[in-house]
Amino acid sequence: MATSLREYRAKIRSTQSMKKITRAMELIAASRIIKAQQRAAAATPYARELTRAVSALATYGHVEHRLLTEHPEPKRAAVLVISSDRGLAGSYSSAVLKEAERLVEKLKGEGKEVDLYASGRKAEAYYRFRQRPVVQTWTGFSDRPEYDHAREIGNVLTSAFLIDPEDPETGDPARAVDELHVVFTRFRSMISQEPDVIRLLPLEVVEGETPTSPEDSHPLYEFEPSAEDVLDALLPKYVNQRLYFCLLQGAASELAARQQAMKNATDNAEDLIQKYTRIANQARQAGITQEISEIVGGADALADATAGSE
Repeated sequence: MATSLREYRAKIRSTQSMKKITRAMELIAASRIIKAQQRAAAATPYARELTRAVSALATYGHVEHRLLTEHPEPKRAAVLVISSDRGLAGSYSSAVLKEAERLVEKLKGEGKEVDLYASGRKAEAYYRFRQRPVVQTWTGFSDRPEYDHAREIGNVLTSAFLIDPEDPETGDPARAVDELHVVFTRFRSMISQEPDVIRLLPLEVVEGETPTSPEDSHPLYEFEPSAEDVLDALLPKYVNQRLYFCLLQGAASELAARQQAMKNATDNAEDLIQKYTRIANQARQAGITQEISEIVGGADALADATAGSE
């Protein structure tokens, strides 16, 4: 019984240590969520004005641009999956990977070949374990993305979209894609994060991504040196900004999921501590009862032996 009691006390100590770790991780994730939301808010004015400028160009420019042109018969699509670098975030990564699998099946059902791009070690490990080729991966910044990360990813994906399959000088024709999709997790609230898919290229100007007032209207622009040159400069920036938006949403969702997972782990640890404490007390009481019974039994036996000798 003493051995069992020692085991339960050891379990209580180890669970208390784990509880301290999960509680600390919960608090760290909570503080980082606030910073992630502040960064998203700080990027909003630039994103809003850039969206308005691109919308005005698309509306009044009357020019065709490669990033805006639908391919008549798309044959290859690129899919960027934004996941986390670390675990202990509940179902965050698994949910976005399941959404990516559904998208890939849908694209293949339409007769398109799919090139995979991955952001985050979880997505990279998922596809490597299943021996599925990934064109390029980016890791190390899932919970703290910077605009430079979005620009690096955007340059690679935009270059793949701009490749002319019939012109080998523009790049590898085998990597030319006709459309680009991004799978990420949209941050709704601290308790709600939903995997989402957007088609990034050919570009669709979406003003609903950032808050705008209903009375906003497009100003009249004059394009210098030309609308084509302005589009060449603005559209890649717009693509990078939307990627940055997706990365920020993913970061906030990851941190919120990690905070909730660590809170659940802390609560479960507390329940285990109470359970083991109750069992240890019962074992201790049983041991005391057994020792008392042995003492009483020995005293009775000694009294009987003494009475018999007399």
